[in-house]
Parts: sequence; C-alpha cells; structure tokens
Amino acid sequence: MDFELVKPSIPVINGRVSQDSVVGQEAHLDPSSPGLLGDTASVHSSAPRSPLAANEQASGAVTDTQAAADAHRQREIRWMALLPTVPPSQARKNKKVKRLLQDGVPSSLRYLVWCHLTDSKARALPGVYSKLGKRSRVPVFTEIEKDAARCFPDQPQLHNTHGPIVSLLQAYLSMVPDIRYSPALTSIAGHLLLLAPEEDAFWIFASVMDAHLRPYFSTSMIQTEVDAALLSKAVEVNDPALHKKLYVSLQMAPANITRPWFSCLFVGTLPVDHLHRIWDIFLYEGIPFLFRVGLAVIHCVRHLLLQATSEESALENLTHPPVACLPSSADELLSLCFSMKLKDDDVRKQRVKMEAQVKRQTQARAHPNTSGMPGRQTTSISLPRS
Repeated sequence: MDFELVKPSIPVINGRVSQDSVVGQEAHLDPSSPGLLGDTASVHSSAPRSPLAANEQASGAVTDTQAAADAHRQREIRWMALLPTVPPSQARKNKKVKRLLQDGVPSSLRYLVWCHLTDSKARALPGVYSKLGKRSRVPVFTEIEKDAARCFPDQPQLHNTHGPIVSLLQAYLSMVPDIRYSPALTSIAGHLLLLAPEEDAFWIFASVMDAHLRPYFSTSMIQTEVDAALLSKAVEVNDPALHKKLYVSLQMAPANITRPWFSCLFVGTLPVDHLHRIWDIFLYEGIPFLFRVGLAVIHCVRHLLLQATSEESALENLTHPPVACLPSSADELLSLCFSMKLKDDDVRKQRVKMEAQVKRQTQARAHPNTSGMPGRQTTSISLPRS
C-alpha cells in the first residue's frame, strides 16, 4: 500500500473567534496580552486599581464582543447572498463556498448550509417521510429508544417514544432495511435534530448516509477495514514513534481506532462547537477530511498515548480526549487538521483501489471456482407507494 503523503498548501485559519462563540457570550481575555492588561507588573500589583482603569477594561470587553457580533452578522450576510447563487449540486465544487466554510458558518444558518452541501432538498420526496413513519416498528426500535436516552440525557424532547430521534431512525431503517444498526446512527441523527427541523434532518441524514457513511454500516465491514489500514499508514508517516507504540507495542487493531470516529463523525469525541465546524468542512471535503481530524486528535493526546500501558487506556484517550488536550477553539482545531501531512487525492484513490482488492479476495475465498470478477453491490431501498 504505497501512496504519497505531503503537506497541503491549504490556508491556515487563525486569529478569529469561532462563529459559535461570539453572540451572547463574554469575550475571553488573554492575561499575557499587554494590549489588554498592560505590563506584567500591573498584573501582579497589590495596589488598588482605579475605577477609570476598570471602566476602560470593561469598555474594551464590550467593544470586543460587539466587534465579534458584527463579524458574525457579516458572515450571515455573505452566506445569505451566496446560497441562492450556487446550485446545491455544485456547492462542493465551488471555491467561494469553500472560502466561506473556512471563514465559518453562522450557527443561525448552519442547517441551511448543510442542506445545500448535501443537496438534501433535491432528494426529498413529498409525503414520503410521514408515510415511512406509519410503517410497523423496525426490529431495533427498542434499542434506538435506549440509545437515544443514553446519548442525549439532557435533551428529553429528543428521545421519548414518539420523539424525533426514534421517528427519524424508524423511517430511515424501514426505507433502507439492509443497514446494520449502530448507536452511531443515533448520535448523528440527534445532533442533526438539535439544529434542523425533523423532516429536513431526515433528508440531510439520508443524503450523508448515501454519499459517505453507508459502507460503515454494511455487514461486510470492508470500508471500515480499508480506512483503518489507510489511517495506520498515515500515522506512520506523521509520527513513526507513535505508530510503533499503538500498532506494535500495544498491538491495537486499526479498526478499533477508526470505527468509533468515522462511523459517528467524531460525536462524543469533540466538543459541540468543534464538532460542528468539523462537520462543516467534512460535508464539503468528504471522507479524506476525517483522516485529518483523526490525525489531529492523535497529535493532541500524543503524550498520553506514549504513556499508555494498555489498549484500553489508549482507546479511552482517543475516543474521549481530555478537553484540556484539545485546541481551545474550533478554528485552532481546523488549522491543526490542515497541517497534517496527507494528500487527500491519494487517500481517495487508495480507498477505491484497496476496496476493490479486498472485495476480490473476499469473493475468491467465498467462490473459489469462479473467475473472481468483482460483482456490483446492490442496495435495498423500500419507498412507500404513491
């Protein structure tokens, strides 16, 4: 498995407060900044501070918050001007969309941007969602209820018996019955429902599954194994010592690392603000961006991984990294992701190549007397009759 890994020339995002933290929150002041608090002596002085100085500091904080709010509003205006001019089917190829994504998506417009990036409105069939909800319960209905309550304990409106998570997954799994249920589906659906109306969330969910995630919930698990092997190689290129620690010393199975990340899009691993920014870029860039996020998380907890004495402790730090180890802002995390040595086009090519190779090997074992030609995987979709 040979593919070139190089550091991309993507512009680094820095120097800007995350768009989800600018409205209705206090400005964060850096004590080390002389522009905010003056020299070091004044910080540690025991002399009482003058009311004038206190007022100036408060005024500065208000000004910073107002400036951040104004920037947030300007991003809203730019997105509202752009979305009608770019067809959803072309959004993932549009450079203006890419630049605005890197600058930030206002939380007030995020689900509309996600609708655009997934072209979910084009997939939506009038009346289908309500008809799917009237079908008999899927076999995993009770599991969905339990997982919804466990994943979103502070959001009771999401997880009652007739709540939107249960309804959304009931509809989707009855429409696509060959999907292997996992709590990861509940995690993704729940986060979509926190931002989007229920039916819109359903079509975004169906679009993301079709475009990116369905192979992770197939009974064959081929794509999971392929991506696990590719991430292992990427870790080796970025950090040989850590690769040896994880995959040789601790003998970690590569799929044990990628499965809880990729199948649920890092839900439960990253704070919500960070997670939404990651999803913004993922919906534009696709699966290769998840490799960058994984490498960034590994980098953040590197010191803990090198100290780990068991696969369990290493996996805990990878799937639930201490918040203190992560970048303080979502934009800093994105900058770290883009700094990883990885060539996205090679990842795409190697995924296709390795998947075909694994399929041929699997079919050869299952049918030793056939020619070994790869067959086309079919998917079962059950839509209501009009």
